[in-house]
Amino acid sequence: MNFKILLSKKELQPYLLKARYGVEREGQRVTLDGDLVKTKHPTSLGNRQFHPYIQTDFAETQLELITPVAESIPELFAFLSGIHDVAYRSMNPAEMIWPLSMPPALPEKEGEIPIADLERFSDVLYRRYLAKTYGRRKQMVSGIHFNFEFSDELLQKMFALQNEYTDYTDFKTEVYLKVTRNYLHYSWLVTYLFGATPTSEANYFERAEQLNEPVRSIRNSSYGYKNNDDVQVSYENLACYLADLERMVVEGKLSEEKEFYSSVRFRGGKKMADLATAGIRYIELRNIDLNPFGYWGISEEQVEFLHLFLLFLLWQDEGVDADEWVTEGESKNEKVALEHPLNVMTYQAEAIALLEGLANFVEERELDISPNLLASIFQMVEDPSTTLAGKLYKASQETSQKAVATTIANENYKRAWRHPYQLAGFTQMELSTQILMFDAIQKGIAVEVLDDTDQFLKLTFDGHSEYVKNGNMTSKDSYIVPLLMENKIVTKKVLDKAGFRVPKGSEFSNIKSAIHAYSEFANHGFVVKPKSTNYGLGISIFKEGASLEDYTAALEVAFSEDTEVLVEEFLPGTEYRFFVIDGEVKGILLRVPANVKGDGIRTIEALVAEKNEDPLRGEHHRTPLEKIQLGELEKIALKSQGYKITDVPAKDEVVYLRENSNISSGGDSIDMTDAFSDAYKEVAVKAVAALGAVVCGIDFIVPDYNVDPSEAGAYGIIEGNFNPAMMIHIYPYSGKSRRLTMDVLELLFPEAFAK
Repeated sequence: MNFKILLSKKELQPYLLKARYGVEREGQRVTLDGDLVKTKHPTSLGNRQFHPYIQTDFAETQLELITPVAESIPELFAFLSGIHDVAYRSMNPAEMIWPLSMPPALPEKEGEIPIADLERFSDVLYRRYLAKTYGRRKQMVSGIHFNFEFSDELLQKMFALQNEYTDYTDFKTEVYLKVTRNYLHYSWLVTYLFGATPTSEANYFERAEQLNEPVRSIRNSSYGYKNNDDVQVSYENLACYLADLERMVVEGKLSEEKEFYSSVRFRGGKKMADLATAGIRYIELRNIDLNPFGYWGISEEQVEFLHLFLLFLLWQDEGVDADEWVTEGESKNEKVALEHPLNVMTYQAEAIALLEGLANFVEERELDISPNLLASIFQMVEDPSTTLAGKLYKASQETSQKAVATTIANENYKRAWRHPYQLAGFTQMELSTQILMFDAIQKGIAVEVLDDTDQFLKLTFDGHSEYVKNGNMTSKDSYIVPLLMENKIVTKKVLDKAGFRVPKGSEFSNIKSAIHAYSEFANHGFVVKPKSTNYGLGISIFKEGASLEDYTAALEVAFSEDTEVLVEEFLPGTEYRFFVIDGEVKGILLRVPANVKGDGIRTIEALVAEKNEDPLRGEHHRTPLEKIQLGELEKIALKSQGYKITDVPAKDEVVYLRENSNISSGGDSIDMTDAFSDAYKEVAVKAVAALGAVVCGIDFIVPDYNVDPSEAGAYGIIEGNFNPAMMIHIYPYSGKSRRLTMDVLELLFPEAFAK
């Protein structure tokens, strides 16, 4: 098949850089001092054997982080970032992930290296077999497994443009066979560029083994984890490949097909035998050392280059004899792997010629790649000190490799813990959704982001799927429930008819009629709010009445949010948010309105600016607390207290910038769950049931929570919330954290929480 002619077709240009990616990143757990840990795999990570994202490799100390299939490089690294966050923050806080492929110092006695403690005894037996055959020390080496699949769009277009193959599966298999043969022939270039195992730490080598360190890549040389020399397979075609593997097993040279270790592994089904009928669906590159300088063990630039390189290898001519072509590449790879990391590569001229061919291919195909991608690769070929191995070795010369690795690991550790409320890779989403995703990943529930702007997720566990919006809107609530709670008028009527106390008031569809009714509210406290609102938008509270001017201003704000407005009595007392899930109160918050404390020196405006510098405060619900604004509503609230933003409050005087206590408008959250009696919680549960809701935040006004709720005036319910912010319960300004996201997940997937 002449792929060079095929890839020259203009019709393919829009599809050439489309692909699907996946990464499996291995890494040893170490102490903050860089020593191998002696602890078990984190119990918070669910069943590691079936976990879609975080498993254990050979050893109990060796994590394996696995991304789902990604359609783009940004999507790949979003998930890789999120999974790293979950892994770090699920481990013992005194542990971190070792950034090198070569393990840290190992125990002197090989038997003290702990094999992964897995449930299935067959998996334990297999690891024992590997330990006996290859030694436990070699199994402790970690790396990157890079899964790559050309987009089906590209392959289908290519298939339609040729006439040599009549079966699409056979055509696709031939695509990956050619790429694999060329990759194995040129794997020495990848080892040169991305090899990063120049030296070993204590007790990696047996006394009988001798290696003149440093080298470029111990892992990718014969001193790494390799099959015995008598294990050989042919890449001439898939039938030969599978027949050779079967023969190796029959002859006892391999225990099973998956023991075969190669720089490229074919993927097409659950078992190797499935390849015979399913063909090769994608390939897995297994010769990539961990990038010590990349937080994820691999960089976006590496992935982009590997994609481009694999595409080019499909275009690039190959040798006539497939097996000789592969064997020649393996011989070159061994030589390059064992060269000094600062020496010019033996095959530098060939590497430059190959890269020039790649550059021409990019130019001729008009491929849109990162501007400096190829320039940096050329520089690495010309200057070995800029390769990963070169940089690691140079840095280690000033101290030691362990010191360099420990410093990098600590920096990665701090990065993972810097914003413990966020999920890296998904910080553009609202915080409650980020936390729900974190918890789902931790429990081994698969997460698919259907729409990050609309906070829409698909969650799956053991074949059971659920759709979730905004972190807590689920199939457990009927469609009508959020519509009911969104309408404040309907909410109030339903609760009133069910026997719950709600504020009296009137509804207005235009500002003129509302102004005419001013006299009804002028002499007592009242609240102006849009009929349908969330996050406290457009709400004004006047505890002791208001002037016509302020009343009119509040109406204008409310009507800017909706076509109908409620004006209702102000209920004196303190506002509390009860969060109910499936008939149980899971959290109660006191929400203190946005405020600042005076120091007798600075203006209100300056005090607000200082309080907003708190790293827990942000915007658009991406942080536990919201920044305080200085808009019209805040100025109205200040005016009612006799202040302007340029005034200087007295020392220790608390000035409120909002009457409503929504956290979304800059308020503070205080957990009060344990302070309230069961009687109040029962009222909240019954009120939520009256609204027909399963997940609901319901807001109470309570003058004194020590008074029994059955007494007159003990409470009033001002609204129900179909989208209550869970993060304010999880990260309160003060008080106990309530992990409501876990409660939502348990509601949806009780089987994932079964002991």
